[in-house]
Amino acid sequence: MTNLHPAVTLPPVANCGLCGATPAVQWRRRLTAGELAAYVAAAQAARDRQTAAADPANPPAFGPLPTSDDVVRAVYACAQHPISAASAALVHGSTCTAPAAAALPNCDCTPEPAPPPDPMPSPGLPPSWQ
Repeated sequence: MTNLHPAVTLPPVANCGLCGATPAVQWRRRLTAGELAAYVAAAQAARDRQTAAADPANPPAFGPLPTSDDVVRAVYACAQHPISAASAALVHGSTCTAPAAAALPNCDCTPEPAPPPDPMPSPGLPPSWQ
């Protein structure tokens, strides 16, 4: 199966962004403009290959190319350089430099707000209890 949206190229082994040690935690950030351009170019190249290999009478249909709202990148830190767990649960901006020693255990961006929690489904009472 072909990956329609190839991942942004990462190092073979992702390590702490500050010291290079083995990672213990990770969080997400939006792609920089350059990373997003490379990601979109790779997605377009995959579409072009699929279109070239497809039956001309039945070309593949694609949705819109990914935007900055569609993709995030994992950021890693070792046990000595983590951001807070509350901050790690949020998506960080593309310019976030965490883990940056000067800001730990925080970061230098304002993360996106957490999405609202899913409402708990009400199981409802059995008919005989109503």
